[in-house]
Amino acid sequence: MPRSSASPTPPTLGPNTHTTALPGWLPLLLGFLTAIGPLSTDMYLPAFPAIEAGFGVPKGSAEITLAAWFLGLAVGQLVQGTLADRFGRRRPLLAGLAVFILGTTGCALATDINTLALCRFVAAFGGSASTVLPRAVVRDMADGYAAARLMSRLMLVMGAAPILAPSLGGLMLQFGGWRPIFWFGVCYALISSTLVWRLLPETLPPERRLRLGPTSLLLRYIQILRDKVFLANAALGCASMFLLFTYVGGSPGVFVGVFGLQPGTFAILFGVNAACFILASQLNPPLLLRFGPLRVVRWAAGTMLTASLVLAAAAFSGHASLPMVLVPVAIASASTALILPNSAVGALGRHSAQAGSASALLGTLQFSVAGCSGILLGWLTDGTARPMAMLMVGAALAAVVAERFRPRV
Repeated sequence: MPRSSASPTPPTLGPNTHTTALPGWLPLLLGFLTAIGPLSTDMYLPAFPAIEAGFGVPKGSAEITLAAWFLGLAVGQLVQGTLADRFGRRRPLLAGLAVFILGTTGCALATDINTLALCRFVAAFGGSASTVLPRAVVRDMADGYAAARLMSRLMLVMGAAPILAPSLGGLMLQFGGWRPIFWFGVCYALISSTLVWRLLPETLPPERRLRLGPTSLLLRYIQILRDKVFLANAALGCASMFLLFTYVGGSPGVFVGVFGLQPGTFAILFGVNAACFILASQLNPPLLLRFGPLRVVRWAAGTMLTASLVLAAAAFSGHASLPMVLVPVAIASASTALILPNSAVGALGRHSAQAGSASALLGTLQFSVAGCSGILLGWLTDGTARPMAMLMVGAALAAVVAERFRPRV
């Protein structure tokens, strides 16, 4: 995006700037940007039946648009990470937001399911920049405890997005149909672009940028994947994201389909869980100071597994009440708020020279794994809470195993 002479010129910040020297609004801005991904993923899920009816296609056809979205995220994050290490953080982020706006506008105007799927891919390709680059900015400015603290503050804004988005989408669907959901995405991205253009500092100075050809890029990704610290933390983050997406995808069928909750009540429950998630994310910094990241993550993974096992026991008992399902679900999903920021910091900690690429690879892995939760829920759905509970137990077990195998560095 060209910048006029009247536009502000944000400063360039050097590496590992201490977080206390940064403006207090910066984590809020980064969180606002990161929320684009989960909002765009989850807001239109309640609209699947309306989209299929509007286009006159069979039930289940809307799933192709979700698959296209996840494919765009997986491909886009790898590209965005490379661009970010080559051109800095601001310009690729602005370009990605422009592509997201173009693709999402196409979604709002789509006249058939295939066009909608294509536009979802384009939107995801551009929107992936808002997933990769905020993490890279955090790694540029801080490491260790400071990075974990900044990541937790970032999650204060974006943490509720994947939990509240289906309720917001359902509300918009009720009053305006499914197309306004995408127009909301366009408006959100326009606001984000304006904020980035005027406020976001460049955190990767020109002397630290990398110019690599295709072969060198491939070798860089291989090098990152050979890092045991990255792999273990990435596996921990993938398991946590899978559990969170399982909850988001499975809860409408459980709370509405099984327990018969009204949409308004369902939205309130989502809000309660969002509050628990945000509270847990804000407890992360003081817990890290007192106990250290190893014990915090170990306890969070253990708590997540315990809560998931309690949920499974209730689901398979055949006599589960609403609190017996709601409470362990809230505890398990809140535990991910302690794991995700710390696993991201751990994964990127040894890759400051290529933070964009490492962040892109981490995001690609997390969204690819988390995206499988919807497919598995579709295959396993039986009209009970059992499929959601089984998948959450599996994810929690994977998180515990990944935590045990994390190198103690």
